[in-house]
This record gives sequence, structure tokens and C-alpha cells, in this order.
Amino acid sequence: MSTRRKIVILGTGGTIAGLGHADGGSVGYKAAQIGVAQLLQPIAQGCLQGHFAFEVAQIAQLDSKDMDICTWQQLATACASWLEQEDVAGVVITHGTDTLEETAWFLQCVLQCSKPVVLTCAMRPATALSADGPANLRDALVCAAHGLPGVWVAAAGEVHAAQSVRKVHPYRLNAFSSGAAGPAGWVEEGRVRWGTTEAQLGGESSAVPARAWSRDAAQWPWVEIVTSTACARAEAVDALVAGGVKGLVVAGTGNGSIHEALQQALRRAVSQGVRVWRSTRCEQGQIVLADGECDPGVTPLSPVKARISLMLTLLQIQVQG
Repeated sequence: MSTRRKIVILGTGGTIAGLGHADGGSVGYKAAQIGVAQLLQPIAQGCLQGHFAFEVAQIAQLDSKDMDICTWQQLATACASWLEQEDVAGVVITHGTDTLEETAWFLQCVLQCSKPVVLTCAMRPATALSADGPANLRDALVCAAHGLPGVWVAAAGEVHAAQSVRKVHPYRLNAFSSGAAGPAGWVEEGRVRWGTTEAQLGGESSAVPARAWSRDAAQWPWVEIVTSTACARAEAVDALVAGGVKGLVVAGTGNGSIHEALQQALRRAVSQGVRVWRSTRCEQGQIVLADGECDPGVTPLSPVKARISLMLTLLQIQVQG
């Protein structure tokens, strides 16, 4: 009987599991075609050999642009179950790049991570001439074996914290960035070299209780993102409110400013019980309030992550009510 600790690899599909044309191109492929067990085969013998055992489970098989609440719930439930087992060192999740930052943030919000949970991905399908999936998966396994508690993203040799990571490029291999914060760490020759702020970035979060996020997906509140732009029109907000939206995240211009027409519509929305949060559409930084200014709706999160947090906040209100 083996006494080795193990790393659990959960598959959800994505480009890392994609198949393309025989010419080895990096576009025009079909995502989510290869099972996670097959993805592990080329690197299992050399990666952490003799130190860790591997266990795989296929949670979903989808293109991450189509990520849904039910898959999030299944992932969170599986992670929570595996993390409770003493012989599990960490969990790795293979995922598509398009919504990876959203899944990472959801898991950071709902899990009590006493061990590493590491998401990884690929910008090129498995059939590409220089596929990046195997190296990314290897790095994620190293990070899960020797990493810190929290939810992380391992890609292109870098490790990013769930709160700060964003996809910033549609094609290049180093498509993820943490903006001014920079990577939390780097995977180099089978070792993780952590930066100075990783402890604050990785594990800080008060987990949303399962009784909230495990509710039927149909009961999750409808929350949308509204972007403030030149020539913005109030009708967009009015239509969402008329349709039954429960929460709105406004991606404001610059330091969170909002077009006057949208502002008026948002006031009407608030008066009808819609919760409104405010973020910035800028890729880096967060809203800075003036001295004496107070706005509880301002969030440091990116609009897509703020949307997740607002959904979870409204879910908790439902449970408490």
C-alpha cells in the first residue's frame, strides 16, 4: 500500500484538451476533446516521480466560454471533498482560458483552502506543433505539490493569485497578467519561487458558506455588467431592470466615472431594489476615492470578478432571509 501523498487533477475541458488540424495550427481547433487522464500521460512519469501519486477525475468537458453555475458547483464540491483528505497535497484543475479568472475567483470565494488549488490551461490545442499545455500542467502539479494555501493560476511559467489574475491577450502564450501586482511566483526547473506578497494574495478570503452557493442554479440571482461608454444610453439599464435583474456591476470609465444617462438609470434601479456595485473598465488599478468620499458600492475587483462576488453576496442574503 502506497504511503505517498497525492495530487488530484480535475478536468473541465478547454483548449488544453483541444484537437486541431493535422498541420499543427493554433486556431481553428475544437476545445474539450481529450480527457484529463490522457493529458497527464505524457508528463506523469517525469513530473514529481516517486514523490506523489496522481488521481484524476473528469468534472466537465466544455469550452470555458460556456462555463456555467452547475459546473462551478461541481468543481467546488469536488475540491472541498478532496482537500479534506489528509493524503491529498493539493488539487489541479485543467480549464479553458476564456473564463479561467472567473472560475478561480469563484473557488477562492467559496473554498476554505488549507492547501493549494491550482488552475492551469493552454493557449494552443494539444495538436499544435508547440503545444503549451504539457508544460503548464507540469508547472501546476509542481505548484500543487509545493505551493501555498489558496487558489492559484499557473501558466507560462508564472503563478498568479485568483484575485489579481486577468486574461489580457487573445493569442500569445503569456496571455495572463496580474497587472501592477505582478506574478505571485514563478515555476523554475521544478521549483516554485514565490514573490513577497504571495501570502496576502493567495489565501485571504472568508469563504461563502456552501448552503448559499450550492443552491439550485435557477435560484442564483441575475447579475449583469453594464459598461459606461461615450454615448451611453439609459435604456440598457432600464431594460435589464424590467427583465428582473437583481444586481448590476458598472464598469466605469477611468476612476469609476459613469455617464450621466447611465447614472440616472442606475438611481432608478437602486430605488427598485437592485444592488449596484461600481468598478473600473481600466485593465490595471482600482477606483481611488477622494478624501471624505464614501461609496460602499465601490469594489477593487475587476468587473467580471465583482459580478461573481455580487451574486454570492445576494445568495447569502437569500439564505439569511
